[in-house]
Amino acid sequence: MNLADASTPNNQLRNVAIVAHVDHGKTTLVDQLLYQSGQFRAGELDKLAGGQHGLILDSNDLERERGITIFSKNCAVRYRSDEGVDFHINLIDTPGHADFGGEVERVLGMASGTLLLVDAFEGPMPQTRFVLQKSLQYGLRPIVVVNKVDREDARPSEVVDEVFDLLVELDAPDAFLDFPVVYASAKEGWATLDLDTSGKSLQPLFEVIAQNVPAPETGLPDEPLQMQVTTLDYSDYVGRIAIGRVLAGTVSRCDQVLVIDRSGNASARQIGQVLAFDGLARVEVEKITGGNLCALVGLEPIEIGDTITDPSRPQPLPPVAIDEPTLHMTFRVNDGPTAGREGKHLTSRQLGDRLQKELRSNVALRVSAGPTQEQFRVSGRGLMHLGILIENMRREDFELCVGKPDVIYRDVAGKRCEPIEQLVVDCPESCQSSVMALLGNRRATATKISHRGAGGGFVHMEFRIPSRSLMGLRNRMLNATQGQAIIHHTLLEYQPIGGAVPRRATGVLVASESGMATAYAIDALYDRGEFFIRPGDQIYEGQVVGEHCRSGDLVVNVVRGKKLTNIRAAGKDDNSQVRPAREMSLEGCLEYIEGDELVEVTPRSIRLRKILLAESDRRRENRRQAKG
Repeated sequence: MNLADASTPNNQLRNVAIVAHVDHGKTTLVDQLLYQSGQFRAGELDKLAGGQHGLILDSNDLERERGITIFSKNCAVRYRSDEGVDFHINLIDTPGHADFGGEVERVLGMASGTLLLVDAFEGPMPQTRFVLQKSLQYGLRPIVVVNKVDREDARPSEVVDEVFDLLVELDAPDAFLDFPVVYASAKEGWATLDLDTSGKSLQPLFEVIAQNVPAPETGLPDEPLQMQVTTLDYSDYVGRIAIGRVLAGTVSRCDQVLVIDRSGNASARQIGQVLAFDGLARVEVEKITGGNLCALVGLEPIEIGDTITDPSRPQPLPPVAIDEPTLHMTFRVNDGPTAGREGKHLTSRQLGDRLQKELRSNVALRVSAGPTQEQFRVSGRGLMHLGILIENMRREDFELCVGKPDVIYRDVAGKRCEPIEQLVVDCPESCQSSVMALLGNRRATATKISHRGAGGGFVHMEFRIPSRSLMGLRNRMLNATQGQAIIHHTLLEYQPIGGAVPRRATGVLVASESGMATAYAIDALYDRGEFFIRPGDQIYEGQVVGEHCRSGDLVVNVVRGKKLTNIRAAGKDDNSQVRPAREMSLEGCLEYIEGDELVEVTPRSIRLRKILLAESDRRRENRRQAKG
């Protein structure tokens, strides 16, 4: 089949989205489908996967480092069935984390069916519920792929039953409850329809896709063109590239089209190139007919959600529905003593331009003006969603300060409501009581407790918990379970605001002077708490250098040096004993801070600081709040 002439009949097209929970093996499966499609030369894909922990589609630096999918991606494979029919299968790899749900929501409209990937041990998890619910809203029938069936603790039959129960709970149509099931090991590259029969390749999965995913629905070729932009790419040579599915009509090179944005404003453009997906590449073709995916060049300026249609018979499409953000925080200019030493982009204008640029492709993000001209209120779907944005900005040489994340409240039926999430915790039985005690103080309600693993070694617990109770929970959960707990959560609904939730139980250690931290000073303060800094670090007044062992903040001098005298006493020359500093990730810092603190983010450092650096200013503010 020659893709370059775009001659694939519509009934031989298959548009498939792969959805799953985090780390259940989506990208690994897509890689194996590419390997076994037979359209690449030996070693070609291995070269592409070099340095990316073996995963070809994880092309972003953060995706490689974290081992998760952040951005949805498109590729295509070919498959010849046993009857000799050639199929062109467009694959859409989607993120599994609910914080990147905006990526899932905007690309599902390109698919005609879904592969629902589920771990053979973990079963359906919070993000499984989220992505499955979104696919059902688009009317996509799932094909259930039970992955990792070669695990020693796999329980594939129980997992299939749990998926059925989840579909019933989500009010799936009766026809969807009779779903095809494929058992697979994406890592080993095989699939089978029968657990008693060992698989040798992914051929059974290819066949199930060809037989169960419907061909994309489309009208007649002479109908008016209709295409909605769901993804944007950029090239230094041709500018923005609009990617989407042709819903009706035909799009051809050099066609005159009408681009209608979300606000209904229309402008005439001319298509420069039409690109079809072939493997990991894009191949230039003369035209693409309805039902297929394509990329269009030459339509700049263009945004996600815009409709591309026939200028003589314009038919705009409704904008893609995106769930509203649940969390917001303040981005502001870095006004600390170290400002400008590490980054290049420091001003509010540069910060605002970067956030506006992010809005063009990050459809789940919202940006509005802050209390001052140097501040911006940025809203997103969760802590990781905003954390990835901040991490990308610091790698682009931005310096900024970020305030405490707060949940977004809504008015529902005249009542002030807060977001409620489903929290899933998997931990050893020995840690169950610690988990229950920790969550009991945070207004969590247990909904399900079950035992998993050989001999019931692990406990699976599900809770309903307010989103604001999740702030700072992860670190405390890991400390309470010696790092053995696995935690996932996703948004369920909004409910009227309940009682107060516990805040950070301890205060912080705040530096009183600027300079270089010394081992002598840190050693003398070892009984005051735990430090976030090391000897030799440059410290400034107002920087948070550690966690106090009691409630309330404590001002400490960590730059004090040892007095040099000619008087010596026994033991005075002993080396200072400094405990290891606590490592704080960006997301960990965002969870940790309180309302009077900031996270200072620069290309080389992440620091915690007080908003008011001078101790006298903080005391004056505390007195003012006490009177008010």
